Amino acid sequence: MLFRDSATAVAAECHSGALFFRLTEQFVHVHGHKPSSSEVRSWERSIPVLANALNDAGLGQVEMLLEYGLPLNSKRADAVLAGVHPRTGLPSYVVVELKQWSSAEPDDDDPSLCRIDAYARAVLNPVNQVRGYCEYLISFNGALAEHPERVSGAAYLHNATEFGVSGLFEAEQDERGRLFIGARRGEFIDFLRTKLGAESGASAADELVDGKVGPSKQLMAVAAREVREREQFVLLDEQQVAYRKVLNAVRRAKQSDHKEVVVVTGGPGTGKSVIALSLLGELYRQGVTALHATGSNSFTTTMRKVAGARKREVQELFKYFNSFMTAERNSLDVLICDEAHRMRETSANRYTSAANRTGKAQIEELIDAARVPVFLLDEHQVVRPGEMGTVAQIEAAAAKKGLRCEVVPLDSQFRCGGSDAYLRWVVRLLGLEPGGPVTWEPDGKMQLLLADSPQEMEAFLDGRRSQNYSARMSAGYCWKWTKKVPPGQALPADVVIGEWERPWNVYGDRAVSGAPPAALWATDPAGFGQVGCVYTAQGFEYDWSGVIIGPDLVWRGDGWIIDRTASKDPIFKKSTPEADVARLIRNTYKVLLTRGMIGTVVYSADPETREKLRELAGAEARARQPEMVAAPALSTGSGPRG
Repeated sequence: MLFRDSATAVAAECHSGALFFRLTEQFVHVHGHKPSSSEVRSWERSIPVLANALNDAGLGQVEMLLEYGLPLNSKRADAVLAGVHPRTGLPSYVVVELKQWSSAEPDDDDPSLCRIDAYARAVLNPVNQVRGYCEYLISFNGALAEHPERVSGAAYLHNATEFGVSGLFEAEQDERGRLFIGARRGEFIDFLRTKLGAESGASAADELVDGKVGPSKQLMAVAAREVREREQFVLLDEQQVAYRKVLNAVRRAKQSDHKEVVVVTGGPGTGKSVIALSLLGELYRQGVTALHATGSNSFTTTMRKVAGARKREVQELFKYFNSFMTAERNSLDVLICDEAHRMRETSANRYTSAANRTGKAQIEELIDAARVPVFLLDEHQVVRPGEMGTVAQIEAAAAKKGLRCEVVPLDSQFRCGGSDAYLRWVVRLLGLEPGGPVTWEPDGKMQLLLADSPQEMEAFLDGRRSQNYSARMSAGYCWKWTKKVPPGQALPADVVIGEWERPWNVYGDRAVSGAPPAALWATDPAGFGQVGCVYTAQGFEYDWSGVIIGPDLVWRGDGWIIDRTASKDPIFKKSTPEADVARLIRNTYKVLLTRGMIGTVVYSADPETREKLRELAGAEARARQPEMVAAPALSTGSGPRG
């Protein structure tokens, strides 16, 4: 959170103007950049309104937790009010979403969405937004997991009149999602009095802040229940908008023989695959003909194994992009194309029969296959020459066919502990954003550690595994990879750094001497001990990530040097332009450095690069060696460990 104090103190800070300076200062510390002028303006206009309402209700001792960050997530609730329930005397919490809107109307298609003049696209109804925050907090904060009845939610549109937002009341309301407007301020004050008493809320706030954070529900561990039963994930804000947009498009398609394209775009960890699975599960339960497709062998194989463990037919829901070369036009209701940035120009390869070599672009095949093709992508995760899949390319393909194409951007990310600061540090480090590398400043969400040797890194990660955390080691593709291993023989130790030797992950779809097949390296506990490459790590996450930066990326003087001769990746041909090689190698390390949920341990095989990393990793990472750092006390949940 950015600030915490009693409602009385917050009102005084607002009156003096000091609060907004302190919020701005803390925002810069947490996020690494200044808040936008619109955000500061919203603080200045909304926080005093809430503080005054609490004080007018006689609740001046209620604690206000402002800009409260949701655990393992970069989303922030405007305020969480912590106090004592007036009837039970137990801790009680109210999550409040503040809006300055004076007018808004429900979306024509769906009352859970709404439209306001300031935004070109539909946004989530504030009632649904605050309900999602409540449910997410209950799922991930140990203080609330056993006491969900202690949490309530309210959206307060303090500038709104009855006439301006009457349509928003059409959305379903309950204890975790209530709508209040400024024109009926008394109702909001009465509501607060039913949830919070006049006593100090300091202890309740302490309990919430100190609540044990549950780990992110691992995508693969819950996929089976996700598809067969009900959503195991809570979708928030723009995730919920994307989900609803697709379901609305499906409804339109069924009602009026309609066809349209939906694109969901966002960076690593923004929840694209969670949305994909939630959609697949819902559509599957409705009996809608839908398939999930990717260009990733690892991801598709894992989905088939986990989601289809007890129902073989579920395995058939997961396909590859090149599975639709001969598909009949609109044979599916929905085709969910996950990791669409891994599409190829054409589905044909050397094994494709002459009859199927139509010359048709893969993107066209996927659009033609379903009435509602859905593309989920991150344009900055392209790591192979020949991969394509940008918003512009999809929009162009849809326009060529005269189809409507709706784009839904995702901004919040859930990977790397929800740390925007860490992701920004990574992209600045690798030169994927302008401005040059910056020194890492710990933000309490993500841990960054440096190792002086691969032995030290592996020992640290193994220690985390002994505490029931998942951990993996990965590296740039800078060592030869033995693809064929004779039966009965162990994997050869191809990755050699000094006296340390370890094998790459298995190449192929069969286990070798106890090591899992490539597609299961990231999720099978037996994957620890082998070094993963970007093609097996991409699309997955684990609690602790160890990353070896190889000699293909070294720091010299005042910048990075890309050495394509140090890369052993066979996808780079002599004809691959230098600029493409440089971009793909940087993207590779971005993928590897963003797999960890709790922390990342980095080692470079190059001494000068290690020295530069020590300079950039900040005082905490430099001062404490990995083996001396205790892992945080997080509950481990039921996800796949290893």
